[in-house]
Amino acid sequence: MTLKTTSPALRDARRIVVKVGSSLVTNEGRGLDESAIGEWCRQMALLVQDGREVIMVSSGAIAEGMKRLGWLKRPHAIHELQAAAAVGQMGLAHMYETKLRENGLKSAQVLLTHADLTDRERYLNARSTLLTLLKHGVVPVINENDTVVNDEIKFGDNDTLGALVANLIEADALIILTDQKGLYSADPRKDPQAVFVYEAKAGDPVLETMAGGAGSSIGRGGMLTKILAAKRAAGSGASTVIAWGREPDVLMRLVERESIGTLLVAQTKKSQARKQWISDHLQLRGSVTVDAGAAAKVRSEGKSLLPIGMTAVAGDFSRGDVIAVRDDAGIEMARGLANYASSEARLLCRKSSSEFEKLLGYTAEPEMVHRDNMVLTR
Repeated sequence: MTLKTTSPALRDARRIVVKVGSSLVTNEGRGLDESAIGEWCRQMALLVQDGREVIMVSSGAIAEGMKRLGWLKRPHAIHELQAAAAVGQMGLAHMYETKLRENGLKSAQVLLTHADLTDRERYLNARSTLLTLLKHGVVPVINENDTVVNDEIKFGDNDTLGALVANLIEADALIILTDQKGLYSADPRKDPQAVFVYEAKAGDPVLETMAGGAGSSIGRGGMLTKILAAKRAAGSGASTVIAWGREPDVLMRLVERESIGTLLVAQTKKSQARKQWISDHLQLRGSVTVDAGAAAKVRSEGKSLLPIGMTAVAGDFSRGDVIAVRDDAGIEMARGLANYASSEARLLCRKSSSEFEKLLGYTAEPEMVHRDNMVLTR
């Protein structure tokens, strides 16, 4: 651990997830803080102008719903929490849309559950949608879909959701804005010897012993959830910074490497983390055989696999399953995530992308396996 930030992780980050806690968004439950939200949106616009892609993960729907319904205390009943989320989400989405538009940015509301990110097909669909939005210069504003789930409301938090989104889109950095300045070696309210942690390795077990409980009655996450979120984000190569959300120009100062929060640096490069995950943790569901030309492009040039180079399909797999890519001798040369189910893949063999809509009735990705979702095995 260091007393000052030395890593260039934030400075070099091109794709950034910003997560804001409910106590900040709702000004400790008093209602949506228009000024603060407007300020974060202004800074996000500057990041976009600087050539970066930005995704916002915002808490606050339940807290805003409580305020609109006149509830002074967070309820315990699941159906009441879901009702509060439904009411509050209307105001939350409208506020972000208004403030981002005032700063020249288009926005999109995306509601996710953990189930969306554990089912392989839904995972790919969510990933494709978010990457398409970013490609078109849109800022996705993401929240958990609290109205249709209960275990996430009961046990979950948006720190975890922020990390999962960072994994999903392979972000370079996760910025968690909170009502605390960052991580201390101990609770500074109880220990006068506590020192501020400016930089540490994400996933270092000692960090978990330093983190205390939740500091606010409005939200669900404390410092421990943020430390665990940083550990999860690091799994896909994203570094995390925890900082006070009301620090002036906090986002801009962070990317300029100013030491105004706790930076938890990922120890694995983004590309290495994803390749390792595909290679080690998923079972093969089938395979496709390719001709010599396609094999050369995949093996030697690092290209994506296009259906026009496929000669055969084996197994029964769905979109998002891991499949093997075999050369014309039947030898596995790579594996990756299928963009099409086996039944569709059989129709697409030897076909160009211009024929997909006629064959399938719709057009999705032009690749059978995108190079970002593929790892060479020999």
